[in-house]
Amino acid sequence: MDIANLIQTVALYAIPVLLSITVHEAAHGYAARYFGDNTAYTLGRVTLNPLKHIDPMGTILMPLVLYLATSGAFLFGYAKPVPVRFGNLRNPKRDMIWVALAGPAVNLIQALLWGVVFFMLQGMGFSERFFIEMAQGGILVNVVMFVFNLFPLPPLDGGRILVGLLPYRQAVLLSRVEPWGFFIVMALVVTGVVNSLWMRPLMGMTYDFIKLLLSPLASLAT
Repeated sequence: MDIANLIQTVALYAIPVLLSITVHEAAHGYAARYFGDNTAYTLGRVTLNPLKHIDPMGTILMPLVLYLATSGAFLFGYAKPVPVRFGNLRNPKRDMIWVALAGPAVNLIQALLWGVVFFMLQGMGFSERFFIEMAQGGILVNVVMFVFNLFPLPPLDGGRILVGLLPYRQAVLLSRVEPWGFFIVMALVVTGVVNSLWMRPLMGMTYDFIKLLLSPLASLAT
């Protein structure tokens, strides 16, 4: 592994990754507070301070080790999840959907904002590749966060959204998967199931959606 290339990659992705996970987790905490649960707020997790959300193992060590071990072919990480007591929500089953959706929603918004930055840099004739590639990295990181977190299995956000949408009996059955959900998801990631059947198709659709929304800006930048 080229150390210089590794340093450049880390420098490019550091700001997009920190912003993506920080705003994602803070959004969950803010939504939970809005709907009646102050747990995250009282613990200081409704904040844009990345130090409150970084998990040393999941946010730093694991992605770095995976990047080195696979020469950048496979990358995965996670932040400290914001604690939410769903029983404190005013309408737990309904409000769970909005609390879970808040995180991926702000990742989609961030992807759009990085897209705006990208086209603005192009339109101004900005020639410094580092910042252009950082904007592209910001789009990629947030699209990955948006799509991956919507995978419909607890404890991912998509799983909790599905629990909120399903009838009570089916919701209870799905929620029982949560203690093992992380390991099931990891197994599906390692075997390539998540990538081929979920990530690639939905990332393609998300990129198309972003391009459609930003097409007026893209035409001005060219």
